[in-house]
Amino acid sequence: MFGFDADMIFRIPALLIALTVHEYAHARVAVTLGDPTPRFMGRLTLNPVSHLDPIGLLMLWLAQFGWAKPVPINPGNFTDYRKGMLLVSLAGPVSNMLLALLTAFAIAILGKLQLLHGDWVKVLWLLYSYNIILAVFNLIPIPPLDGSKILASILPARQGEIFDRMEQYGSFILIALVFTGVIGSIIYPLRIGLSYIINLIVMTVL
Repeated sequence: MFGFDADMIFRIPALLIALTVHEYAHARVAVTLGDPTPRFMGRLTLNPVSHLDPIGLLMLWLAQFGWAKPVPINPGNFTDYRKGMLLVSLAGPVSNMLLALLTAFAIAILGKLQLLHGDWVKVLWLLYSYNIILAVFNLIPIPPLDGSKILASILPARQGEIFDRMEQYGSFILIALVFTGVIGSIIYPLRIGLSYIINLIVMTVL
């Protein structure tokens, strides 16, 4: 799906949109809950340059799994620390699910209008696919992914703190699991399941 090929011109905008929406959602929810840190750090923006992480982008391109630069937040500014962390962490994957759903609706409507022709349509299909991948991948409970913060937020306080301490090793564990294929075997059925649900919604509505 990823790689350096003739379709790169279509992959780049789709990938940038998916990543940018994901990180912007984190920033927007954090600011809404009372933490101005993302705004002060220039992350409350839809400018993709502000959100790119070189290693995460390279991993996404080469291994089909990756990440953007984490949005800096100060949970101390939240009225409820655990609830705030939970909502901010959920915001990224949920935003990708919603964008995938909107893209699926756009593809279906354009199909009914017989307008699905031309190379530009590849951007829509890639945008749909990338959002599905980012949504399910980021829900894996391994630091620094959103799933780890979601799990830490719903675990009892002591266990959540212990889990948070794993973050310094998380990236190494994650990369090892990606290249050994373990992550792929976990993600594949989740991608199929989420795609099925989204397509079911689209077919039901249209």
